[in-house]
Amino acid sequence: MKIRCIIVDDEPLAVSKIQAFVDKTPFLETVGSFYSGISALEFMQNNEVDLAFLDIQMDDLTGIQLVEVLKKKPLIIFTTAYEQYAIKGFDLDVCDYLLKPISFNRFLQAANKAYDHISASVKKEIAFTVDSSGSMSSGSIEKNDFIFLKTEYRMQKVSFDEILYVQGMKDYLLVKTPTANIMTIMTFKKLEEMLPSKDFIRIHKSYIIPVKKIESIERNMVKIGTKFFAISDTYRKEFYDFLQNSGFYTT
Repeated sequence: MKIRCIIVDDEPLAVSKIQAFVDKTPFLETVGSFYSGISALEFMQNNEVDLAFLDIQMDDLTGIQLVEVLKKKPLIIFTTAYEQYAIKGFDLDVCDYLLKPISFNRFLQAANKAYDHISASVKKEIAFTVDSSGSMSSGSIEKNDFIFLKTEYRMQKVSFDEILYVQGMKDYLLVKTPTANIMTIMTFKKLEEMLPSKDFIRIHKSYIIPVKKIESIERNMVKIGTKFFAISDTYRKEFYDFLQNSGFYTT
């Protein structure tokens, strides 16, 4: 999933810096850069924008005024050198607030927050179809088949099909794929929300596994490749209920 963003700041150097950060972030793409609020307003009225990096203090139209007049608002991340605007910014229900000078690490935190918000919204979209009688029907759709995991100083794209297992390791999670060991700072709860629930199941306080990668189950042990995973007492009933309810086996 690519997030379409714009950059709005009356300082060219500030625009260049944000653009450099966007270029280093795999899930962001710039669809416009503007040095005035008026120009940005005209663009947003006629184009789809998911996220705006928006300076507050601008001469023709401040960032706050721009947000207030927009009918269809994208996610907003305010960028400003003036800390006193933070409270007003959050009153407008913006996604985040970046205080200049902005570090790349802080930028990534804000971008990641926007990604989580948009990703959750995409998963809740409803697809409408017309059946043979002409009636409308609906069903939930999930567009994503991958996630981005924050590891060290980059965002690593990981396809769901590549994941062999997830292991908790103190303050980190290890996401194991056939070609990589990806360490990320994230809670199990947060990652479970990002993974498709029909494909992944937690079997232990330290493990989440993809169901379709299971090769065998014996004596409450799951085998994936050459590795065995214990199904703990806490998750045992939930695991076997999941398999049965999903039609993977019958008693």
